[in-house]
Amino acid sequence: MSDASFTVNDSRVPHIPVAAPSDYFALLKPRVMSLVIFTALAGLLMAPVPPHPVIAFASLLAIAVGAGASGALNMWYDADIDAVMTRTRTRPIPAGRLTREEALAFGLVLASMAITTLGLVANWLAAGLLAFTIFFYVVIYTMWLKRSTPMNIVIGGAAGALPPMVGFAAAAGEASLSSFILFSIIFIWTPPHFWALALLKSEDYGRAGVPMLPNVAGPDRTRLEILIYSLILAPVGVAPYALGYASPAYGAISVAFGAVFAALAITTYRRREGEAAKKAARRLFFFSIFYLFALFLVLVVERVLHLAAVIQ
Repeated sequence: MSDASFTVNDSRVPHIPVAAPSDYFALLKPRVMSLVIFTALAGLLMAPVPPHPVIAFASLLAIAVGAGASGALNMWYDADIDAVMTRTRTRPIPAGRLTREEALAFGLVLASMAITTLGLVANWLAAGLLAFTIFFYVVIYTMWLKRSTPMNIVIGGAAGALPPMVGFAAAAGEASLSSFILFSIIFIWTPPHFWALALLKSEDYGRAGVPMLPNVAGPDRTRLEILIYSLILAPVGVAPYALGYASPAYGAISVAFGAVFAALAITTYRRREGEAAKKAARRLFFFSIFYLFALFLVLVVERVLHLAAVIQ
């Protein structure tokens, strides 16, 4: 038999994309993970006696891995939705670089590692809260609420709001009013933040069959809900100062930024047609990111300066 009989016609062999490390990293939803780490750090620093730096670092790493596990499991379950939405169709699974089974296994392994590590290096209350956070995001939000109700992001927002409580529990071994206040800020911030995006991406959500508020109740009702939540958020954002957990500097910044947030929500409510409406929603969406980052940054900086002064 000649060697020619073993020749493969390359043109007939399908190209199979090979997953790169960056694809597994993308499963972790790194932008969401960075927010989780940052807010968990704020909660950890709010504890009366912060833990040893090594324990604090290990705890934050475990929380970060838990957040990444949630992202991977979310992409595993939502692969069908991601495939038809413009902003998500290049993710590793719909793009064909990873299989759903690989994402599921990856997410489950990371979740187990994160929960076990946090329990061993910190305490099992924090580990239990982390496990509940992952469960709530993947099962309650992703599998149930997201596809069944326009209030998905309202109730589901609890998952994204829990990291400060996990961080506080990792440091103190208990929950507290201060960590619940941080939870409340994120919980109330979540609906106007995501509904502003939903106003811009309503066609995407419509194609995917996700019942976001603009697709179910209409854009005008969505703008009203955004305004209501924004007006509630403004005083809640000031609560850390009002209750004595933050300095007057934080109080001034939270009042000013809360007023800007409310003003942008009012503009979004009033501008309902054409490019002006899109511009208003876009400005609110991007400012909402800055708002949350700024408030938690001030809290983190204040607590770090306080600890430095105590150590000296």
